Amino acid sequence: QVQVVESGGGLVQPGGSLRLSCTASGGILSTITAMGWYRQAPGKERELVARIRNGDTTNYADSVKGRFTISRGNAKNTVHLQMNSLKPEDTAVYYCNARYSGFYNSDYWGQGTQVTVSS
Repeated sequence: QVQVVESGGGLVQPGGSLRLSCTASGGILSTITAMGWYRQAPGKERELVARIRNGDTTNYADSVKGRFTISRGNAKNTVHLQMNSLKPEDTAVYYCNARYSGFYNSDYWGQGTQVTVSS
C-alpha cells in the first residue's frame, strides 16, 4: 500500500527557517501526478501551502509566496519545502499529500508534522 512520511518540523523563532521533507512509497511511483504540502492551524480548515506537479509546475498560497519554496528530491516521490522568514501565523500541522493516478488513483496523506513559530 501507499505510505507518505514527513519529517523536519519543530520550533523556530520568527524570521527563522525550517525545511520539511516528504517521501511517498508503495503503489506505482510513476503514476504520481503531484505532491504537495497542506497545513491546518487550530480551529481552521486545512489549506494548500504549495504543490508541484509533473513537469515541475508549482503553485503556492498567496500567504507564503516569496518565502516558501517547494522542490523535488532526487526522485519523483520525494519533495521538500524550504520555509524562510517564518511568521507566527505559519504555526500549524503540515501534511504532505501525494496524488496518484491509474490503479492507485487517490490522494494519500502523511501523519503530519508540527511547525511552531514562536519567540
